[in-house]
Amino acid sequence: MTDVQDAVRELERTQVVQTTNGPVRGYCEDGLQVFKGLRYGAASVGALRFQPPVRPKPWTEVAEAVSLGAPAIQGGVPPGEKTGGRSNGDPAAPGQPATDEDCLFINVWTQGLTGKRPVMVWLHGGGFSNGSGGAAMYDGGNLARRGDVVTVTVNHRLNVFGYLHLGELGGHASSGQAGMLDIILVLEWVRDNIAAFGGDPSNVTIFGESGGGAKVSMLQAMPGAHGLFHKAIIQSGPGLRAVSLEAATRNAKAVLDALGVRPGDLGKLETISAAAVQDAGASVAAGNPMQGFSPCVDGEALPRDPFHPDAPAISAAVPVMIGTNKDEATLFIRSHPKFGEFTEEDLEKRAKDAVGDKAEALVAALRKRFPDYSPTHLISAVQTAQGMWGGSVTLAERKAAQDAGPVYMYMLTWETPVGRGALKCPHALEIPLVFDNVERARDFVGRGDDPQVLADQMSEAWLAFARTGDPNTAALPDWPAYDVSRRATMIFDLESHVDDDPMSDVRKILQS
Repeated sequence: MTDVQDAVRELERTQVVQTTNGPVRGYCEDGLQVFKGLRYGAASVGALRFQPPVRPKPWTEVAEAVSLGAPAIQGGVPPGEKTGGRSNGDPAAPGQPATDEDCLFINVWTQGLTGKRPVMVWLHGGGFSNGSGGAAMYDGGNLARRGDVVTVTVNHRLNVFGYLHLGELGGHASSGQAGMLDIILVLEWVRDNIAAFGGDPSNVTIFGESGGGAKVSMLQAMPGAHGLFHKAIIQSGPGLRAVSLEAATRNAKAVLDALGVRPGDLGKLETISAAAVQDAGASVAAGNPMQGFSPCVDGEALPRDPFHPDAPAISAAVPVMIGTNKDEATLFIRSHPKFGEFTEEDLEKRAKDAVGDKAEALVAALRKRFPDYSPTHLISAVQTAQGMWGGSVTLAERKAAQDAGPVYMYMLTWETPVGRGALKCPHALEIPLVFDNVERARDFVGRGDDPQVLADQMSEAWLAFARTGDPNTAALPDWPAYDVSRRATMIFDLESHVDDDPMSDVRKILQS
């Protein structure tokens, strides 16, 4: 037993809650009732490996939900080892166990077991390869306490274990969607059980950052998720397209070849070690575990690209909030030996690689907008604009074109002082602000009062959106829904304001 479990067992316990899987009991902490490591799916091992998830065998003895469940096996981390660091997802919370194929667990925070509170289901970042719902910054306690909502964080299958498409090779037609089908099983669990935790199953918001934002995008095009959520927030992770069926099948065939398994003999996959499967997946991913395996358009679980060439009709009525941080890419290039010392020649080459013939015009526009940026930060600006910001604008345009559920757009521009300000406003900076977890993330957001000023604004906006589908609060200026005539965007900073068509010159170059 861990020190964390020992400490939890000294706390006041909740009453027993009956769920569709069996009775569970959590613990009380600072006005909340907390349930950690709730099992929602059977262990996806053996015959269930590379299959859609199934509910666990019901239990009758009370399950003690007092500690985090195992995270999924991570890209770049041997099975059975603990994770840590942004490169393998966000830093784990104390007491998080080692990774395991048996990873289908959720965590729940609520102020009470009666009532009808809005429900906020968080999908973690880390691409489709890394991360877990047990990261320290994802602790849902402060959000549940501040807004009287029920917060839920999720572990699900990742990388080759979650997205190996064997449908064209004799396997299950939607094996390449296993990780996404895990999330749908979570949403079904919420529908069937969240009322017993004081939540309203008719008012569920899904929200996520980076890979989690892409998961939120995917779910809006998945028939199996239809009706299981009612609002969606995409933070720095617009998912416009999924992997093609051809590319996913090609990757799967390469994994089988690496494992010595013929397409007609997939039963062998049940007995191969997790480490061998992971190694085969890593070899196919060619050293880039964040890109190797992700959802594909399989024609069934995901019948179309999420937001290409338009927004999916199946979720047209769902309100969406989407946005980015000003300097997303600094987090990705900070580990480069030349970070802070890139030259103008480096900038020219990287911009050309990113946007081709648009490079000269794009760099000029960004240089004009950010005159104090070094070549390093201009490289980040190019990658940010071409990637997450440009993709988010496109998604917002396509959502607005449906003229159904509204879409609200934001940009965070406040810069963290950490590292002498070198990161400026990087990828993931909004997470501790949205979760009101400033004190858990001082090494990221810095000291002083400013981070809490942002957290007060952003967490309240997210809570308002979860309640009503409208993020407007008394602490913010009027925030209109996004449309292509005005392009109203909330700029989050110490003094937040709405900007119409921010970075319009950059947008026009990218869309030319």
